[in-house]
Amino acid sequence: MSRYLTGREVRDACREGQWTMPTCGLAPGFAQANLVILPADWAFDFLLFCQRNPQPCPLLEVTSPGSWTPSLTTPTADLRTDLPGYRVWKAGELVEEPADIRHLWREDFVSFLIGCSFTFEHALLAAGLSVRHVELGCNVPMYRTNMPCQSAGQFSGPLVVSMRPFKPADAIRAVQVSAAFPGSHGPPVHLGDPAQIGIADLSRPDYGDAVPLRAGEIPVFWACGVTPQAALQQARPPLAITHRPGCMFLTDLPG
Repeated sequence: MSRYLTGREVRDACREGQWTMPTCGLAPGFAQANLVILPADWAFDFLLFCQRNPQPCPLLEVTSPGSWTPSLTTPTADLRTDLPGYRVWKAGELVEEPADIRHLWREDFVSFLIGCSFTFEHALLAAGLSVRHVELGCNVPMYRTNMPCQSAGQFSGPLVVSMRPFKPADAIRAVQVSAAFPGSHGPPVHLGDPAQIGIADLSRPDYGDAVPLRAGEIPVFWACGVTPQAALQQARPPLAITHRPGCMFLTDLPG
């Protein structure tokens, strides 16, 4: 059982430096979110990118410029401190992975909260399905694919997916369960042969940790909210801030 039962407990632990690890399995029943922060003059193009790619980028909230509080979903939060870890990008290059971003905050920053598949994992578990990375206590494996996103202004790039292995009958049930969570990527985008979506080696994820594929199992792939990080690398904005992969923002929304 998770040591943190609510989104508020997770946020407080992150703010106090007590939790710096991936958030899978934490606060079951609360929606988790990916984070992207951009200068206001880049925000409109990114908003269009999310609207044109709703499965990898299901928007939960967009803040006003300069506000670090997502007042609609989580009015007690501080996006500068309440995640386990951040990534700082300059011209598409990863330059820093700080524990908080108060020292970097600007009055023109616009924050985007994007739904995360960690949200529906409690429903998979409640349906009697084993979630491998939760079972092993590691991060979910994530892969860049050969499936292009719809471009918007300066933003384009490949779809990134997360993977969970299941036996075929359990995979069907996982499709049914996750389809009830459209704000958290919804049903899978691919089942089976990873080569068909450009993944050469499941043991070498682009983000997160590898997990074993056991006898009789197939890999099941969901659209992933790390997709914007691939788009940021191609668009090369002068400054952008994201969550560290797997280290999500816990909202107060039911998930």
